[in-house]
Amino acid sequence: MKRRDMLKIITAGAVAGLWPKGARAGEAKALKEDIAWSRRVPVRYNADVAVIGGGIAGVAAACAAAKSGAKVALVERFAITGGNLTTGGVASFCGETAGQGEVFDEILADMEKFKAVEPYAPYPKKDHRVFDHHILAIVLQELLLRRKVKLLLHTRFVDVCVNDGGRITECIVCGKSGPEALRAKQFIDCTGDADVARMAGFAVMKGRPADRLQLPMSMMFFVRHVEEDKAGAQLPEGWFQPCRTPQELPMTSVWPNGPRSNALKVKIPMFDSTDTESLTAAEIRARRRAWEVLDYYQRRKAEPWRYDGCSPQIGIREGARIVGDYVLELRDLRAGRKFDDAVARGVYYLDGHKPDDDKRTYILKKSELKVPPYQIPLRSLIAKDGANLLMAGRCFSAEQLALSSARVSTTCAMMGQAAGITAALCARKQADPRKLDASEVRRIMEEQGAKLAV
Repeated sequence: MKRRDMLKIITAGAVAGLWPKGARAGEAKALKEDIAWSRRVPVRYNADVAVIGGGIAGVAAACAAAKSGAKVALVERFAITGGNLTTGGVASFCGETAGQGEVFDEILADMEKFKAVEPYAPYPKKDHRVFDHHILAIVLQELLLRRKVKLLLHTRFVDVCVNDGGRITECIVCGKSGPEALRAKQFIDCTGDADVARMAGFAVMKGRPADRLQLPMSMMFFVRHVEEDKAGAQLPEGWFQPCRTPQELPMTSVWPNGPRSNALKVKIPMFDSTDTESLTAAEIRARRRAWEVLDYYQRRKAEPWRYDGCSPQIGIREGARIVGDYVLELRDLRAGRKFDDAVARGVYYLDGHKPDDDKRTYILKKSELKVPPYQIPLRSLIAKDGANLLMAGRCFSAEQLALSSARVSTTCAMMGQAAGITAALCARKQADPRKLDASEVRRIMEEQGAKLAV
């Protein structure tokens, strides 16, 4: 067995400050130098299914695999699961929230017990459903623990060991205990940025074909309402470049955030979530931009708002997408296509904002954004170059514009549930995903509340 027990570290040249305006993201130049680094690490964890990434897709995958009888480990780099919905502060389920499958149903039921989610209205009568993202973090944690998923929080995925047949045997993770190995029969990449596939050397896609620019990121920041005598501008003179006119504002959406509070979402384009320095620059730019926008609302609109913080991470719409056995195409969505191996369903419009400006502009004309309900095949959740790698969420196999619809949390949860069921069946049958009968996955999905018909 050929194993990747050597991790190459590339010493990158420093990029001073932020990316220049108009520069393509992710173009930091590496020095022509590398070092070979290796060490022996203990195999501390064994599982039937290893899920890497604890966003909504990863949570659904882990819960579904565990319900199907698999021993499951979930690796998450933050202290809580939920990804963009919790750590990213995006407190809204977009798309259709009914009929997404039993995992999502249980999440909603628990949120309703806490009175922490808006009442249901069908899509497209209402295209989003607001909730309390702090409570969602607790609900997801407890759901995973009830299903007996092994949680590894504050743990980063580092690398994989792959044999000659494209089979991943272990992944290397690193938490406070240091580097350790997680061995599993099946792996599911729910990182959003195709981290597992990229480290395995499997083919990925990124951005639009012409220049690889990704769908723009957004930063969520929060304000609390104060009495008028305590209101006023907070940004000191000489700090940043505050917006003075409506034309200077980036795309900004104002969201409810509980009593006497609001969340504001600000578009941050032209950065690459798969590049260390570019993502760093994006976070810096986003927090500066939040203050520049807030100053406009405080100074020009006289809103009685006080800064209450930014989300701990920027919201990422597109990282890298793994090349699967089938790449879901825009024309599939427009046709409302059905697949023999369908295991998930999407309904959301083509929410693809232009990646090279910060205004409310779309790649397509607004008259072209609607799509009918469409199906997602199991083949789009199987990595083409891998023997035992599935994926779910925004790194699944799709064209950029197809992703712009399917990336919403409701559809990601359905994909995650399908991937988890598939991985558990494969572990039990000692089979690889592409040798599994997809109709069995579909049958279980439908029995567990997923509406797949279009």
